[in-house]
Amino acid sequence: MTSSLAHSAARGAYFTLAAQGARILLQLLSIIVLARILSPHDYGLFAIVLVVVGLGEIFRDFGLTSASIQAPELSTGQRDNLFWINAAMGVVLSAAMFCASWAIGAITASPELVGISQWLAPTFLLNGLATQHRANLMRDLKLRPLAVIDVASSAIALAVAIVVALAGGGYWALVVQQLVTAFVLLVGVVIAGGWLPRLYSRAHSVAKMVNFGWTLVATNLINYASRQIDTVVVGFRFGTTALGLYNRSFQLVMTPLGQVRSPLQSVALPVLSRVQEDQPRFATYVTAAQLALGFGFGIPLAILSGIAEPAVDILLGSRWAEAAPFLRLFAIAGILTTVPFVGYWVYLARGLGAELLKYTIVTAILKIVCVVVGSFFGVIGVAVALAVHPAIAWPLSLAWLSRVTPMPRRELYLGAGRIISLSLVSGVAAWGASQALAGVGMWGQAGAGLAAGLAVAAAALLVPVYRRDAKTLSDFVRLMLRREPKTS
Repeated sequence: MTSSLAHSAARGAYFTLAAQGARILLQLLSIIVLARILSPHDYGLFAIVLVVVGLGEIFRDFGLTSASIQAPELSTGQRDNLFWINAAMGVVLSAAMFCASWAIGAITASPELVGISQWLAPTFLLNGLATQHRANLMRDLKLRPLAVIDVASSAIALAVAIVVALAGGGYWALVVQQLVTAFVLLVGVVIAGGWLPRLYSRAHSVAKMVNFGWTLVATNLINYASRQIDTVVVGFRFGTTALGLYNRSFQLVMTPLGQVRSPLQSVALPVLSRVQEDQPRFATYVTAAQLALGFGFGIPLAILSGIAEPAVDILLGSRWAEAAPFLRLFAIAGILTTVPFVGYWVYLARGLGAELLKYTIVTAILKIVCVVVGSFFGVIGVAVALAVHPAIAWPLSLAWLSRVTPMPRRELYLGAGRIISLSLVSGVAAWGASQALAGVGMWGQAGAGLAAGLAVAAAALLVPVYRRDAKTLSDFVRLMLRREPKTS
């Protein structure tokens, strides 16, 4: 049983990572192509509407994805009931978004947002219908078909968006991309799930899961408000062009990062939920997850920070040069938010929704204060605030979590120290090499910085403690690639 669960988790992580690697490549292709066709103003308009869409998505999910995955047992009737709740939320939110479109245009003084909002409204319905189909695949660790669906939806949507953009559609290319993604995802998860919901029945109570979901909604609302405060501040204080530069830099880092971290949760959450009563094993999983996330993302993000100028020139084009400082700061923020990310998984796996809500309120207030103070120093000040906030919030996170549940606190602190130290040195090496070759062109700078950063990271294997970390990670990779032995 233990071996089978570990193997299922590892194989699931393998397929999930492979799929997200493909999605990241598609995301980079989207940035490279669309950023050369569309303007910062187009992206600024779209970013404003996405703030509203993201808020609605919290209510649309209602925390029921995590609730259904986390539940020790889930009957067919309960699954059907959860489907209808999510579907109903999708209908209500689609109607609300459509009706609110005129108010959005009036408040922002941007009439273009009326049409954008109205056409994005159906995404709530499409995503609501897909929610429990997707959650069911996650719960059963059927991550291979889910990986294929994610990649296919991204690829098809990108292809359609490029066609619309080349035809002169402007920001409508971004709208179409969202709609096509949601539609293909829905069709895919319904086919892969292999079940159709029956009518809602009160005989199958979902009250406990709805209550758990409600605490997550409250938590996610506060968390979302703190995440979007920078977009709102930049948009209203500095305009759509500044917001476009800011948003593209943010998305260049955080979208690929989220595309990997979020689906990895679909592997981690069911596994951690099943082993939560075995504390030594649970602690081992948590510390290994932190190492995998930290080294896997920390070193690449640090190198990206070091070569920010040539990276922006290569990926976005010369007219986006002002985005380089934002990219550097967001890469640093990405490192500092990834290291403690396993703590969020622990809250969910152990059903600590109320405690997560309390902690989220504290850190949300902290972030809002940081962003507001940073805004007095311009758009760059806001970006600095996003890097400062996780540096303050991370030790608070671990201390808070340790109060409510057993945690391998010492191991996590030491592991984080090793991750951040190596990432910092790799990033500085990348920056130094890139600056030294400033006259050879963007590709030469980027190549030199990348080589220097990777060389420093590889040299860390000469240190015994980093060799042990590398062995832990290589053992996990071998487990991913090994076929599960047949049982008699």
